[in-house]
Amino acid sequence: MTRLQAQGDAGQAFPIYLTVVAGLLFLAFAYFAVGQAAVNRNGAQTAADAAALAAAQETRDGLAGLWVEDVLDPTKWQDILDGDSLGLPDPCGRARELAAQNDATVNDCDPQGLRFRVAVQANKTAGESVIPATSTTKAHADAVAVIEPLCTFDPPAEDAEVDVLPKLTCEDGDENREWELDPDDLGDLPRPEDLFYVHLAD
Repeated sequence: MTRLQAQGDAGQAFPIYLTVVAGLLFLAFAYFAVGQAAVNRNGAQTAADAAALAAAQETRDGLAGLWVEDVLDPTKWQDILDGDSLGLPDPCGRARELAAQNDATVNDCDPQGLRFRVAVQANKTAGESVIPATSTTKAHADAVAVIEPLCTFDPPAEDAEVDVLPKLTCEDGDENREWELDPDDLGDLPRPEDLFYVHLAD
């Protein structure tokens, strides 16, 4: 092969080399964009989870407060444990706070009894990339948190004396804890987390 032929072959291969390198670079940038979008989506899901849990915990604390207020009236206990939150503040305000702390905005907050669904949108896009949609698209996510009552009791008879309160039996891990409540000494009462369990729905 002459030197002239070799130079001609090299000249023909160079554009192919540039095309291959350009293609590899494009794929690298595309994978990067996909990775950024996944990170953005995960961030939105974290915000949704935190917001839903915050709404549920806000209501749990409110219900526990109602129970403490009415601890001497056990006829009201069951309604409170069942989630009768009449008069409690809207928990969606707390959900919006937690979403904002995670750089997201609540698009929808739907409390239904002891179940709380929150949908959020990330405040930022995945950024500029070779995939045009990533510069304008914001990640969305939703989550559902639920409150589960942990305690049961035997309702008192209608003519029961107020100086005798029902025994409250609450789940505590793999065991149960019994609360013997003395109307004359209410210093040791269940905490909100003793009365209710808050978690994300599966």
